[in-house]
Amino acid sequence: MSKNVNLDLMEFVEQQILPRYTAFGKSHGLTHVQRVIHNSMELVRVTGADPNMAYVIAAYHDLGMEGPRAIHHITGGKILTADARLKKWFSPEQIKIMKEAVEDHRASSSRAPRSIYGKIVAEADRDLEPEMIFLRAVQFGMENYPEKNEEQMWQRFHAHIKEKYGRSGYLKLWIPNSPNAKNLEMIRRTIDDEAELRRVFERIYKLSSDRAQGG
Repeated sequence: MSKNVNLDLMEFVEQQILPRYTAFGKSHGLTHVQRVIHNSMELVRVTGADPNMAYVIAAYHDLGMEGPRAIHHITGGKILTADARLKKWFSPEQIKIMKEAVEDHRASSSRAPRSIYGKIVAEADRDLEPEMIFLRAVQFGMENYPEKNEEQMWQRFHAHIKEKYGRSGYLKLWIPNSPNAKNLEMIRRTIDDEAELRRVFERIYKLSSDRAQGG
């Protein structure tokens, strides 16, 4: 099996699928999906999974953000299944596996993904580079709660970061020895130091505010 993505498939995704992410804001936009694709391809090398399947799953994983965020993983699976163009490259069984992987990628899911492909996209979506995690959390708050002041933004950021990434948080890693484990420990050390977490928030918040105001 080739370790590279089919070029015809890649052209289709880059022209028809990825541009849809420009509507989702910075926290779930084009930069995010490109990082998830990159991370998925790295994990393909570790796991030996089909690169074409992993590539498409990563490309479609957040398309459900076109609807309500709370069910975006379910909506994304439906979008993938309904896209008849994928039949050119994949069997019905492969499409079913890819749909389930999109459904299983959400961090708050309490059960393990049903296949290695679900584990790959879930792990790839946990792009746990610390600065990027903190940046996306601040950006999401600013995009979705513009009425909140800085102190309220801090409270939201603090609660979200602890609930998701803290030592008793709901985020789980599914692939042993992935780069994420090391990064998650770095994030947790920052969370453990409340003053340092506050400094990180204030730095990113100020930078994001200045950029939003053209400063």
